[in-house]
Amino acid sequence: MEISLDKTDRNIINQLQYGFPICDHPFRKAAEQLNISEQELIERIKTLRENGILTRFGPLYHAENLGGALSLCAMKIPPAEFDRVAEQVNRFPEVAHNYQREHAMNMWFVLATESEAAKQNTLQQIEQQTGYPVYDMPKKKEYFVGLFLQV
Repeated sequence: MEISLDKTDRNIINQLQYGFPICDHPFRKAAEQLNISEQELIERIKTLRENGILTRFGPLYHAENLGGALSLCAMKIPPAEFDRVAEQVNRFPEVAHNYQREHAMNMWFVLATESEAAKQNTLQQIEQQTGYPVYDMPKKKEYFVGLFLQV
């Protein structure tokens, strides 16, 4: 199924990649900047999400700045066990972006928790439930690369 974007949808995607207003009525303010109504903006974002054009629309939080913990994690999983272990790992609400790689460490995911202690606890639980060790690789330094895609 091919989905076409009209000029307004393209403007919404292009403009909102650069930020979203922080105020009492952010959708209204963003809509004003796009020369459309607040309701139209909300409906268009909803439609873009439902059609899979946008897979996510929401804030990005820096867990560490909020007192939480964030790590990139990897596991070495035998191919015959991969689907079972992925299902177990994905049941944890703290896990995001779980994907398979062609490497000895073939399962990679991001773990975000409310505290360092919660992170350690979740890592232990994953190891206990799956039977495989988790390699915890917390970031040492953050680099920001702005990637903005014109549509």
